[in-house]
Amino acid sequence: MQQPQRSAVLYARVSSKEQEQGYSIAAQQELLRSYAAQQGLSIQREFFDAETAKSTGRPAFAAMLGVLQKDPKCRVLLVEKTDRLYRNIKDWLTVDELDIEIHLVKENVVLTKDSRSSEKFMQGIKVLMAKNYIDNLSEEVRKGLRTKAAQGLYPSFAPPGYRNTVRPDGKRVIVPDPAFGPIVTKLFGWFATGEYSLKALARKAWEEGFRFRKSESKVPVTTLHKILRKRIYTGEFEYGGVTYQGSHEPLVAREVWERVQEILDGRHGKKHRKMHHSFPFSGLVSCGHCGCSLVGEMKKQRYVYYHCTGYRGKCPEPYTREETLEEQFADHLRGLVIPPAVLTWLQAELVASDCTERAAREQELRREQRELERLQTRLDVLYDDRLDGRIDAATYDRRATEIREQQQRARQRASAGQVALPPASEALDLMVVTSKAAELFLRQPAAEQRRLLHVVLKAATWKSGELRMSLREPFEQLRLSNSATHTNRGHFGGDNGLSGIWRRGGDSNPR
Repeated sequence: MQQPQRSAVLYARVSSKEQEQGYSIAAQQELLRSYAAQQGLSIQREFFDAETAKSTGRPAFAAMLGVLQKDPKCRVLLVEKTDRLYRNIKDWLTVDELDIEIHLVKENVVLTKDSRSSEKFMQGIKVLMAKNYIDNLSEEVRKGLRTKAAQGLYPSFAPPGYRNTVRPDGKRVIVPDPAFGPIVTKLFGWFATGEYSLKALARKAWEEGFRFRKSESKVPVTTLHKILRKRIYTGEFEYGGVTYQGSHEPLVAREVWERVQEILDGRHGKKHRKMHHSFPFSGLVSCGHCGCSLVGEMKKQRYVYYHCTGYRGKCPEPYTREETLEEQFADHLRGLVIPPAVLTWLQAELVASDCTERAAREQELRREQRELERLQTRLDVLYDDRLDGRIDAATYDRRATEIREQQQRARQRASAGQVALPPASEALDLMVVTSKAAELFLRQPAAEQRRLLHVVLKAATWKSGELRMSLREPFEQLRLSNSATHTNRGHFGGDNGLSGIWRRGGDSNPR
């Protein structure tokens, strides 16, 4: 008897940049529909997100999660590849909690709750690589903005009193707003006299016609206070914690601006607070009795103890020495130290994965080059038809325009395929650095200990002298895999036959 078809949902995504380069949702849908037909899957719903710079979030992604959460019969998700589904580690964890079967069609990978730990770990590495790639792009953008700032060009939206414009050389700059610029100059002058409060200055600004550009609503006192604090009106500006000399025209004399700062400091100066001891584990651990946080406290100017805040009432958990907590954290983190044999295997796996991805890119690049050659041949034939009088000028222009547009899209796709991928070794480097940090945990200063825990720790509880903790992915998979490679005789080695346990994730029946 023929088995009934299993239900599945389809998800596709393109970013605004990819849309510019000619990528489409339709191509992903065609691939996934064909795959579903081959696998005997019935597509119940199709979801797609076409992200733009003006919108945030992924509404179709959220809707897809809702369907998979509510429909127990639909347990299969089809997607082109990893970076189509996950944009960050949070997305990965959200999907992982659904207990579904994920088909990454282009990567020829199927992930389920019963997948081997090595497969889950490698998937985590790919998500980290995708996030690292995004972080690198963000870093390049910030680097470009810092370069612009160093040239004296304000690298952001114009503040009130200025407006953005483009110079003849194509560079975006700020210039005084002819309507509001003079009013900003007056505001600083009035406040520098010391005769106006911020509320009185806000009323006078309204009377002078000072408004928000778009809404034309009243500028509140809080915004006015921020304006008076901005150094940009003196001709300088601050960006990324550095003060730059701007090339824009100042609206306020430096002496006036400094006088305004003195008045604001005198009226709104903050009281200095006594610095407290740095407690590395405060707020990171929950009480196992009542769920409140554990906080540190100095005793006798020498000893540090942690105790439950007791926000939910009196708690039976006694005070705990910081050294005790530190030792138990160190014991748990030793599970992140990657054995040499596993490290060697991971390096080989990542290199293989990297080669596969690059081979796929090269194949796509060759396909686009063939497409460019085909389009050029069509354009040459069309030109001959025009010379021989087989088509008129209007027809030639229309068809030639269509072909040239197709050529441009193909060139953009080929150019995108040539963008350098982040080396696979970078993802492994993160794991190695974390491994070393975990090994040296007891010798690190408090700030470094806390930084490491923020990276790897998902949750931790303390109850009756015992620390329990869970780690973020893929560190939890690394810990579980390492745990399977230990015996009563000690750590595993590359020649004791236990590396197979790590690769199989404890599975005795490979798929």
